[in-house]
Amino acid sequence: MAGVSSGSLSTALTALEAKLPAASLQLAKELFGILGTVDSSAGLRRALTDPSRTGDEKSALVRQLVGGKVSADAAEIAGGLAGSRWATARDIGDALETLAATVVIAVAENKSAVSASGITGLEKLENDLFSFNQTVASSHEAQRALSEPQASAAAKIALAERLVPHASEEAKVLVGQAVSQPRGIKATGLVGRFAELAAKRQQRWIATVGVSRPLTEAQTSRLQGGLNSLYGRELKVNVTVDPALIGGIRVQVGDEVVDASVISRLGQLHRQLAG
Repeated sequence: MAGVSSGSLSTALTALEAKLPAASLQLAKELFGILGTVDSSAGLRRALTDPSRTGDEKSALVRQLVGGKVSADAAEIAGGLAGSRWATARDIGDALETLAATVVIAVAENKSAVSASGITGLEKLENDLFSFNQTVASSHEAQRALSEPQASAAAKIALAERLVPHASEEAKVLVGQAVSQPRGIKATGLVGRFAELAAKRQQRWIATVGVSRPLTEAQTSRLQGGLNSLYGRELKVNVTVDPALIGGIRVQVGDEVVDASVISRLGQLHRQLAG
C-alpha cells in the first residue's frame, strides 16, 4: 500500500489509538465481519472507492450498511475508512484488516504479565502466532487441509485451534481470521503479517539507549524513571555502550530517535557549514 492509501491508513491508525486502551476482542471481530462484507461485494468496493462520490456519501453508505448490526465504535471506524481516499478497491479492505488486527494486538498488549511464564500478553501473542506457523510448516497434512477450497471456514478454524491448543484468545482470533479469510494468500502468510504488526507494536515500548560509557546503577535508575515519565508507561530499556558516540546519549523508542550525542551535534555542525 502506497501513496494516498498509505496516508489514509496512517490517519486511521492514529485515530484508532484513542480507542485502544479500552478495546475488546468483540470490536475486532466486528471489524473483521465488516471486512468480510466488503470483500464479498465487488460493487460495494467500487462504490467505496468511487472518486465521483464524496467522502461523506461513502461514509454514510457504510454506516447505513452496518448500522444496528455492530457497535458504534465499529461503525465509526468503518465509516471513517470509507470516507477516506484509496488508490485501489482492495486497499480499503487491507486497511480494515490492519485496523482489526491492531485492535486484537492492543487487547493483548493491555493484559498484565502472564503469571505462569512472566511474559506479557503481547509476547504471548507473538509466540502463539509463530508456533502456529511453525506447526503448519512441519505438517503437509495441515497445509493441505487449510488450503482445501471445499472445506468450510468453521472446519479450518477448528483445525487451527487444535494445532495450537494453548494459544491465547487473541491469537485464536487472528489465526481464525487467517485460515477462514486469507484474502488471496496462504493462511500462514497472513499470520506472518499479523505477527509483524504485533512485533512492531511491541517495539514501540522498547527503549534502545546508546551511551559513550557505562552507566552507574543510579544513572540507570534515573534514566528508566525519566523515560517512563516521558512516554507515560513502563518501558523496557536496553542500554548499549558505544564509545563512538563520544559523549551524550542516543535514545530510540520505536521509530522515534532522540540523539543528543557529541558525534551527532558535530555532524549537524558539519552539515550547516557545508550548507
